[in-house]
Amino acid sequence: MSLQTVPPDAIDNRANRAEDAQALEADARLRDDIRLLGRILGDTVRDQEGAELFDLVERIRQTSIRFHRDEDRLARRELEQILDSMSTSETVRIVRAFSYFSHLANIAEDQNNIRQMRARSAAQSTGSGVLAETLAHARDAGIRPDVLRNFFKTALVSPVLTAHPTEVRRKSTMDREMEVASLLDRRERVALTADEAAASDEQLRREVLTLWQTNLLRRTKLTVLDEVANGLSFYDYTFLREVPRLVNVLEDRLEEAGEAAASELASFLRMGSWIGGDRDGNPFVTADVMRGTLRLQSSRVMQFYLNELHVLGSELSIAAHLADVSEELRTLAERSPDTSPHRSGEPYRLAVSGIYARLTATAEKLEVEITRRPVGKGRPYETVRELQADLDVLHRSLISNNARVIARGRLRLLRRAVDCFGFHLARLDIRQNSAVHERTIAELMDAANPGMSYLALGEDARISLLTNELRSTRSLVSPFVKYSDETMGELNVFHSAAEAHAKFGSDAIPQCIISMCKGMSDMLEVAVLLKEVGLVHPSGRSAINIVPLFETIEDLQASSAIMDRMLSLHDYRRLVDSRGSVQEVMLGYSDSNKDGGFVTSGWELYKAEIGLVDVFERHGVRLRLFHGRGGSVGRGGGPSYDAIIAQPGGAVNGQIRITEQGEIISSKYSNAEVGRNNLEILAAATLEASLLHPRQSAPRREYLTAMDELSNLAFKAYRGLVYETDGFVDYFWASTVINEIATLNIGSRPASRKKTRAIEDLRAIPWVFSWAQCRLMLPGWYGFGSAVEQWIAEHPDKGMPFLKELYREWPFFRMLLSNMDMVLAKSSIAIASRYAELVPDEALREKIFGRIRREWHSCIETLLDIMGQDRLLQGNPLLERSVRHRFPYLDPLNHVQVELLKEHRAQNPDEQVLRGIQLTINGISAGLRNTG
Repeated sequence: MSLQTVPPDAIDNRANRAEDAQALEADARLRDDIRLLGRILGDTVRDQEGAELFDLVERIRQTSIRFHRDEDRLARRELEQILDSMSTSETVRIVRAFSYFSHLANIAEDQNNIRQMRARSAAQSTGSGVLAETLAHARDAGIRPDVLRNFFKTALVSPVLTAHPTEVRRKSTMDREMEVASLLDRRERVALTADEAAASDEQLRREVLTLWQTNLLRRTKLTVLDEVANGLSFYDYTFLREVPRLVNVLEDRLEEAGEAAASELASFLRMGSWIGGDRDGNPFVTADVMRGTLRLQSSRVMQFYLNELHVLGSELSIAAHLADVSEELRTLAERSPDTSPHRSGEPYRLAVSGIYARLTATAEKLEVEITRRPVGKGRPYETVRELQADLDVLHRSLISNNARVIARGRLRLLRRAVDCFGFHLARLDIRQNSAVHERTIAELMDAANPGMSYLALGEDARISLLTNELRSTRSLVSPFVKYSDETMGELNVFHSAAEAHAKFGSDAIPQCIISMCKGMSDMLEVAVLLKEVGLVHPSGRSAINIVPLFETIEDLQASSAIMDRMLSLHDYRRLVDSRGSVQEVMLGYSDSNKDGGFVTSGWELYKAEIGLVDVFERHGVRLRLFHGRGGSVGRGGGPSYDAIIAQPGGAVNGQIRITEQGEIISSKYSNAEVGRNNLEILAAATLEASLLHPRQSAPRREYLTAMDELSNLAFKAYRGLVYETDGFVDYFWASTVINEIATLNIGSRPASRKKTRAIEDLRAIPWVFSWAQCRLMLPGWYGFGSAVEQWIAEHPDKGMPFLKELYREWPFFRMLLSNMDMVLAKSSIAIASRYAELVPDEALREKIFGRIRREWHSCIETLLDIMGQDRLLQGNPLLERSVRHRFPYLDPLNHVQVELLKEHRAQNPDEQVLRGIQLTINGISAGLRNTG
């Protein structure tokens, strides 16, 4: 775990790199917490499994530590002998013990990062948090508060939660872990009496014992609505309170800077979601599932509003004869159905009861479940604006009667929450693959035009046909034609989206995303389908954003030309103008990495952004980029702050959307304090990249040229290995846990797009996940070392000094190498060699693993040289220690996993063998954390 509070984003990385006395003290306290939890886990193992198993765990642990600390080869042989001599039953229990240690160590490290985060905030004179620091930078740069306030009027920062299956933990274990974290936190903040300390110890033991007796693995496969419910839990943990609180705190900061605002700060922070709307490759996301998703989302936010109103009513016990109230507040109170004599002289309580009654009636109208009932009947709100207007009446009455401090309490947070979440909670994107849209349109067109073969048409002919169809007022769909199940399924989803707009408002589903977008016709096909359900009108108005997702290297390279032509197309440009002249473009990090490797993916994404910024400026359209980043570095992950700051000039421009996936969601947002810090980081980085950074692609043109050359060389090396080496597919499937990952019940979506073994058809998540498990992390570095060596050979006049300058002066290049530094530090070529032994063909094994090993050594050597380091992670000592301390607990899990894989693939019928493999996947993923 990175000392990534939960990934690296949870900490301001600039401060985290300082190895000062405060950090060392915190590190000592971290060791104390790990020892405490380790001791409790050890006691639990002894009590539950017996002294013999506990002694075995301790022998393995101490031997592994000895091997890593002293590089003791005898210790390694001893460790292997111990592990090889265990029965399957013993192996499973040992794996559980080491896996739980990783989970508990993660908790201790998270608490340590919170401790440091709070210490830094307490020491800041500019206010608490990274956002306060960025505002201070803006003030120092001469940016006035009114300019900042205007910036936020059109700003958008949107984390988008997805259900990508990389979170191997069950919610049941996560809940117990959160209880452990809460107990550690209380010990940190409260001076406990002796009795309280004893009670805390007992509660910790109780939670760890419950964990030990809880299944680490899911026994059944998740449904899409299960994933929706899991995603919604993070609103309870963090978003429902921290999103409005962050916007309010920013509003206060701007007022403190001297801006007496005539209006409240715009709610620029908006939550998004793909869970229940992402149909790309997931046949289980249907129109009915999407309707269920929207009901669950609405139910969660309505229940929150009602709970807050219930408490607010108890708080606003203001008596009319003791404090003045406004006339509009009196009128609102008089309309309340609450006839209790106890509240007859309490107008605020009566008004809140009336709002409560109307909101419950609204929930009933929207067909969403709530548990609370009103004191009387009310008329449903037609729109969220009506609810806001009633809450504003309370606010204005309090302000006008000298009760501002009361207005700034729960009421203020509720008003802001309603503005941020509406009746829909999160903005749900709908997404589908362009090939599915193409087949749907082809069937509709061919049925409407007998003798036509849409699929046989060229791109220009398709564009002409589709633009004519956009202008047409007739329906393309005929009630007299029987369409295929796939086409009917797609049409039903679009109809459901139109229903959602009518029911919950247009913010319920504001985006339609086209995966694997390769041309103009892919976007126009979606426009025609949206026209069929009324979300696009023949007059040129659109109620939804049409968003192309460029994913492969080839598509990224073509993206600027495609968007140039689209914005030049009159019929499409009218749709964009109807959306406020804003066009969103999504960039895919995961598939571009699998397609072209880490270096080329990063570079082509960067170049695509430069090209898109230029195109959109020429057309006078605002560009909003949506970054489809994964959790692992091999899928575009890494520190969010650094990633946003490293964007080329003009690429952020006040608006950004970023996916948050899998285990990264829980690590960032299951703790409210950490979650708020991560949200602050996104907002601060967006502000800094938009207003404080000069508009330039890179410091010097020759930097771009050098990066182009390095990328081409790295691309050639990566493609040469993955796609052009005979037998590589066989090597990959034999040397990793790719088959066994598919047996984990960690998501509703299939692992491959098609039922083949081809790398092209494999999803990026299991691809990266598999390489992480065998400790190679190949997608996060392969090709860089040989590219640098060859580039230096071709440019002896520039050589290594130039690359060091590149690292020193260019944020993009620095971020690229920093991420590789972290990934390589968590890799182990010795462990990886054990997995290579699973490949039955010895010649193939040596040919491919030999290449990988050479590239791994070359990559580390060149990376250290450029960064000026003697060892990996030298510039991040806390993370370095974290990784070093984890290896002794990870290596036994890897060793056991290899042996169990041999057993499983030899058709051992014992069910515990597969279960043991699944447990090792869980434990290794926990130990590696953000590269899992």
